[in-house]
Amino acid sequence: MYARTMANVNLASVVLRNALRTKMGTRQAHDMISQKIGKREVVGHGWNGLPVYADRVDYPMPAIRFKENTRDVLALREKEKGDWKKMSVQEKKALYRASFCQTFAEMKHPTGEWKACLGAALIATSMSLIGMMLLKAFVYDPIPETFDEERQKAQLKRMLDLNINPIHGVSSKWDYENNKWK
Repeated sequence: MYARTMANVNLASVVLRNALRTKMGTRQAHDMISQKIGKREVVGHGWNGLPVYADRVDYPMPAIRFKENTRDVLALREKEKGDWKKMSVQEKKALYRASFCQTFAEMKHPTGEWKACLGAALIATSMSLIGMMLLKAFVYDPIPETFDEERQKAQLKRMLDLNINPIHGVSSKWDYENNKWK
């Protein structure tokens, strides 16, 4: 349903854009839009100024009714001008559905789209991890010997023996008299 309303919105904006681009008269643009909306009643300005239908929570009054007026709907519209207490619940629902496609509860109802987003994110993550593992296995060189813990301890001892950076560095934190860290 959402795709159909967005198609109406997109068509109306394309028609208006083309009308402005080709300097087509507004009457011709109006005729093109009225061909698309058919016999549906224009009841307001709409959220973008064009006679299109879209169910939106932030703008709950679309510019046109959802369905075209049939004999049944016209009879209900005459009946609604009178006392609403005389109308049945089914008639009120039929009137609502003639003007709107969805209720607010239906618009706000979760669609399950988060599942597709989560699935796509997990697929992208797994593909990047597989790519990283393949690069590590076939492209990158092995880790140098200097990363071994034994070699790092020897390098630290050598730095202390040479008294490297005695003011702010590693040597400044070593107590040379007691042979331990300060």
